[in-house]
Amino acid sequence: MSRLSEISASPTLREFAQGAAQSSIMPVADFVAPTVEVATSTGRFKCYTEKNRFHIPDTLRTLGGRAAELRFEATDATFNCEPHALDYPVDNLEQLEAEGLENMLREGATAVAEVGALAHEKTVIDAALAAVGAGTAKTWNSAADPIADVDDAILTVIKAAKYGSLMGVGVMFGATAWKIFKNQEKVRGRFVVGNGGGPSTGSGRGNANLGLAVPTEQSATQMFIGSPDVRTSYMIYDAAQEGKAESISFLLDTAILIFARKDAPSRRDPSFMKTFRLMNRFMVPGSYMRDDGRVEVAKFDWSEDVKVTNSAACVRLNIAAA
Repeated sequence: MSRLSEISASPTLREFAQGAAQSSIMPVADFVAPTVEVATSTGRFKCYTEKNRFHIPDTLRTLGGRAAELRFEATDATFNCEPHALDYPVDNLEQLEAEGLENMLREGATAVAEVGALAHEKTVIDAALAAVGAGTAKTWNSAADPIADVDDAILTVIKAAKYGSLMGVGVMFGATAWKIFKNQEKVRGRFVVGNGGGPSTGSGRGNANLGLAVPTEQSATQMFIGSPDVRTSYMIYDAAQEGKAESISFLLDTAILIFARKDAPSRRDPSFMKTFRLMNRFMVPGSYMRDDGRVEVAKFDWSEDVKVTNSAACVRLNIAAA
């Protein structure tokens, strides 16, 4: 067994690789499609549509009587955690010259985890946009009320999820949509620090009138009904074909997604999206020798399946400034 094979098979590197993968998961991807750990690569989950109904059962049982049965009025669908992999080649010459081979593999695990996370985020956002459709156009000029528009969408999502206060709500802004939102006149007027209502007239600590604060996702959370979690996606991609001049665009851009979500979903709850992953099989390291015998490849494998589990529980708004 080569030194690279020995290190790649060690529990220490495996633990490091899985830790790197977890820390590199893009917050946007995990926000829209949180992870559900499963015991087998294929299995069943509940898939909800707008036709499903959620009825609260009568839990009172009479003496000697039968209990109400918990039923899910949703269709069973199948997840399939398909294999994903990335390789990190290490030349034999590097192995001979490098004393810190384990550090090289740690570096490789980190690089692979970051690239894998970017690919995963694009998969999640693409699937979300495909599921929710074209959406509704909103023009947030000075006469509009963006807060009311998002509040209406939040209530629509809560009704669609049919899970009441057990279900959280997420608001995902595209980069340009967030720019329009935070600069809109009515929105800016609500971000005030201190007791004053206008620009600061002094710089001393005793001056209570500190003027407008910089809007953030955290402060926006308090502006919406139900205090949903708020995020902004800055995921970019090159829209040009290979060989053409690059055309860098934001993946969400002017869109906002308002959707049902749970921080720790199960296979049965009516969240909008989920990522199914095999337990303890995330970013598993290994190695193999390339056919020319000059390069040994550190390989990293994992399995996952991104699923839209409740397409009705998401609203898309497309934002224009004027």
